[in-house]
Amino acid sequence: MALAVKSWKALGTSVLVLSTRDDRLEATTTAVRQVLEDVDAAYSRFREDSELTRVNANAGRSIQISPLLATAIDAALRAARLTDGAVDPTIGHAIRVAGYDDDFSRITGPHPALPHERGREIDPGERGREIPLRAWHVPGWQAIRLDRRSRTIWLPQGVELDLGSTGKALAADLAATAAMAAAGDGGVLVSLGGDIGTAGASPAGGWRILVAEDSRVKPSGDGDVICVPAGGVATSSTTVRRWSRGGVILHHIIDPQTGLPTTGPFRTVTVVAGTCLDANIASTAAIVRGEAAIDWLTSCRLPARLVENDGTIHYIGPWPDPSSVAA
Repeated sequence: MALAVKSWKALGTSVLVLSTRDDRLEATTTAVRQVLEDVDAAYSRFREDSELTRVNANAGRSIQISPLLATAIDAALRAARLTDGAVDPTIGHAIRVAGYDDDFSRITGPHPALPHERGREIDPGERGREIPLRAWHVPGWQAIRLDRRSRTIWLPQGVELDLGSTGKALAADLAATAAMAAAGDGGVLVSLGGDIGTAGASPAGGWRILVAEDSRVKPSGDGDVICVPAGGVATSSTTVRRWSRGGVILHHIIDPQTGLPTTGPFRTVTVVAGTCLDANIASTAAIVRGEAAIDWLTSCRLPARLVENDGTIHYIGPWPDPSSVAA
């Protein structure tokens, strides 16, 4: 089956829409664009006029929020409950202290190659202001008071929300649902920087997905090709959203226990689940959990692919066998 494809940039990442209905591609992409515009206005951390910015600026006060932001915060709190706080939305201040205080394209600079990057074209230079790398207390998700019925949120003074660990995956699910409603029938896949949501009927054999550490890799690049009939796929990695500050390589996945970027044995984790959101919750928590990740993912019965810092790959649960997928 030939798939209709549309791609563009939004939310600081790549957007890819696949549809089994070529005649409905325009309608599906219009629906996806609208969802992403709404998401950006609701919970972008880098827009001064976003709802999330207003919430963070009003810590200590109860304020009303939109249904979309309420859904996004509720999803983040659910992630915290499911992972015993390994994925915590109250890392906002900690991640800013680490240097992730602007749109990613504006904070990154060239950095030295890590061992697994040797051979790739990387500028050995370095830029960026020095920062004192110190632990920062993460208040904890239990401090948040969200009333879904009245759609009000209250944060303690000094708490800043960051929905980066769940927001993009939630957006992929919402966009896929909206695209499917616009299509009417058939099936759609929406990828936001490699976080993938699907809806409707998949092509024969399932959606063919290249699992790689960097979502910018071409379809013919290195990685595993898997076939997924439905659900979501998400990858969390310490190798892509990285930056250098004061001679130290940092990344965006914060360990709430230390308030610092994680330092565990896994550099990339990919999970397949019923939704992109659930897949992303699990993949991010696995990076944070470090040594305990394999046992935890096994207990969750989620198919997963974990890559250690030295490149060793582990497959957990009923991960689709890459060797069984035709080239």
